[in-house]
Amino acid sequence: MDVCRLLIILTAMLSEVVGATASSDVVIDVEPGPFTIEKALQEARLRRLHGEDIRPVIRLHAGVYRLVQPIILRAEDRHVTITGDDGAVISGGVSISGWRRQGKLWVADVPEWNGQPLLFRQMWVNGRKAIRARDVSDFEQMWRIRSVDKSRETLYVPTDAIKKILHERHAEMVLHEMWCVANLRIKGFQVLGDSTAVTFHQPESHVHFMHPWPSPMVTTDGHNSAFYLTNAKSLLDQPGEWYHDYQAQKLYYMPREGENMHQAEVEVPALETLLRVEGTPDSPVCGVRLEGITFRHATWLRPSLLGHAPLQAGMYMTEAYKIRPQISRPGGDHKLDNQGWVGRPAAAVALNCVTEVSFSDCHFEHCASTALDYHRYIKGGSVRHCTFSDIGGTAILAGSFGPEGHEAHLPYLPQDMREICTGLTIEANRIDDAANEDWGCLGIGAGYVRGIRIVDNEISNVSYTGISIGWGWNQQTCAMADNLVRGNYIHHYARHLYDTAGIYTLGAQPHTFVEENVVCDIYHPGYVHDPEHWFYLYTDEGSSYITVRNNWTPTEKYLRNANGPGNTWENNGPMVADSIRVKAIKRHLTTQ
Repeated sequence: MDVCRLLIILTAMLSEVVGATASSDVVIDVEPGPFTIEKALQEARLRRLHGEDIRPVIRLHAGVYRLVQPIILRAEDRHVTITGDDGAVISGGVSISGWRRQGKLWVADVPEWNGQPLLFRQMWVNGRKAIRARDVSDFEQMWRIRSVDKSRETLYVPTDAIKKILHERHAEMVLHEMWCVANLRIKGFQVLGDSTAVTFHQPESHVHFMHPWPSPMVTTDGHNSAFYLTNAKSLLDQPGEWYHDYQAQKLYYMPREGENMHQAEVEVPALETLLRVEGTPDSPVCGVRLEGITFRHATWLRPSLLGHAPLQAGMYMTEAYKIRPQISRPGGDHKLDNQGWVGRPAAAVALNCVTEVSFSDCHFEHCASTALDYHRYIKGGSVRHCTFSDIGGTAILAGSFGPEGHEAHLPYLPQDMREICTGLTIEANRIDDAANEDWGCLGIGAGYVRGIRIVDNEISNVSYTGISIGWGWNQQTCAMADNLVRGNYIHHYARHLYDTAGIYTLGAQPHTFVEENVVCDIYHPGYVHDPEHWFYLYTDEGSSYITVRNNWTPTEKYLRNANGPGNTWENNGPMVADSIRVKAIKRHLTTQ
């Protein structure tokens, strides 16, 4: 048992024994204002340094706490509770005002932010997300690529598709690739009759065309990879769309019906991370609780700066390439045809080196990347009764997906097992409208985790997979074990991508159970490259020692792809007791 957890247990025992002589709650009230939360944390630390034995409760009164830098909780903030009155909002947003009409559009000056031009990729009008100007309003109308030349790092597309942006300098292509989308900044065009060669900026161009999976698809049945174009003023032609001229710092918007821009509340996000809970491996942040707080308006800037070429689950590739000829791997795994190294997306709330840090009754909304991320050196803690809505990436992410120096297909078993996310509980949360910026993200994603409990959550309207657990594409036992995915209700998933499932696993996970979940109501987008390649349950490469039982699905549409040994499948499908289905659905109907 680690020292921090032992201290938590001993503190609780002493409180029962000595009663009033134990440390006491001290409430510090906070009103919205510059650095007021930071000042409250400093007050609590100073009181402790002066010998006061206190359990600080920082109470945020209703209002918007606008940040200019992330709030940071450190080891010195042990056993702090931060609680919010109804209406307490921690925001990374900047208000845009001074709108004036310019033909069909309205324009506003974008203020400098902390002495720098403000860069952003999202905008909300009266709490509703606006659309970054793009060439299609209906994704079913997306164009498809014609061919790919990887050696020249070039895509060939219909010339009609790019006529509007031939003279735009900062347009982007969002390219559909089976289980991911790539965000590629367009460098140039060469018109070749009815086809046009499109090239892209570095580094994403090199990474994107070097790796084999995922890849732009060219098929014989007309299901070539679809794409849409964005970030060009010439594409701003529909109500609800906007364009940011970064050089001129002008923001253009075409209002929706009924929107009065003189009175509208317009927000753009300035910060990627609103809160960091950051200890060290030997001095973790212990026993912190966050309750009843809304986290809102966090951005995602990587695609604007470096592009975004993901591998899976939102993890972007830093380097990747084919292996020719393929190589054999130990342990009976099938041959390996590529290598890749990944980085992790930004998060609105990010935790590292923490013990028993928990969130309850919090709200995460209008976040452009990951909302809540329990990353490395995680022991215990919980996320309970929280809601997640309008999330651009993954709603809840847990565990390492390997350090950036670790090749993605190798088993991961660090010498210091404290690094592994262990004992986290994700329970009774409501996730709706996730992965709406990076379609390849998830409702709940877990990488190299042990003893994680993902139970009784409802997940809906996600672009890809509801719950994904595991990593590595490898059947050798490693850091993962003893995980539980139970009683979750997953519906209306795969809104934009396929090669997906309601619940998806990777890698060897001894004593792991996927049970009593309800998975139903998958979307059927017409532009995916293989319209039949979707599943309710999916144990992918290397999945081993996992029990899948008593899960209710409308049909037995499952995939077991290149699995390892020790898996057990029992009683899954429409024959499962109806009480399991009713219980899962009713549980969420009564908690909404």
